[in-house]
Amino acid sequence: MGCFECCIKCLGGVPYASLVATILCFSGVALFCGCGHVALTGTVTILETHFSKVTTDHATLTDVVQLMQYIIYGIASFFFLYGIILLAEGFYTTSAVKELHSEFKTTACGRCISGMFVFLTYILGVAWLGVFGFSAVPVFLFYNMWSTCEAMRSPVANLTSIDSICVDVRQYGIIPWSATPGKACGSNLGTICNTSEFYLSYHLYIVACAGAGATVIALIHFLMILSANWAYLKDASHMHAYQDIKMKEEQELQDIQSRSKERLNSYT
Repeated sequence: MGCFECCIKCLGGVPYASLVATILCFSGVALFCGCGHVALTGTVTILETHFSKVTTDHATLTDVVQLMQYIIYGIASFFFLYGIILLAEGFYTTSAVKELHSEFKTTACGRCISGMFVFLTYILGVAWLGVFGFSAVPVFLFYNMWSTCEAMRSPVANLTSIDSICVDVRQYGIIPWSATPGKACGSNLGTICNTSEFYLSYHLYIVACAGAGATVIALIHFLMILSANWAYLKDASHMHAYQDIKMKEEQELQDIQSRSKERLNSYT
């Protein structure tokens, strides 16, 4: 076999579906974790500068943001390892592996591990659906603030007083009602919308939400792949059991025939 044939044979053993799902999962998690981490920091800066001048008013929020950032570190590390494990599982359970190796036998432990991956991926997919919905909340809040600023700058808007248009973040439960000033009105609100922290955080939240959606799609893709691989292992185990029974029956038939010949020869 030449070098070209060996390369073609090796490329045939690559689980491309698992590879695509792994790349999509890594990309989605990287976007969610990286953009989410920076966007949270920018949100705290905006609140401290414009909505909550007293440190004790947003101390709880700061602690929650730091906790969420640590959780982001854990999510990134976990999914990096989990994606590699699922990719390795795809290599060892794809049908191409059976073509590369003449003997491909499955065990009950291997089928149990594949079933465990199916269950765990299903749980993670449901959890990421919640993360995707949660990541849409800051996008909605920033969009409301941005649309209010755009309405103030609109020349066709019939405004009696710009200062009467306000955005109160206290109503969202981000900071307590005792926080001062707690809201931004008129020109102050326009100044906030023109800051780099606002636009950066707004767009980063959008990208983080898109990353969470991509991760959900990747986990659904993984779930379909793992289910197909588990069914393949189950069918392979049944086929091996059938082949073992068939080989035993053939061996017994050959033994009976050989004993019959020996008896016939001894009688003769």
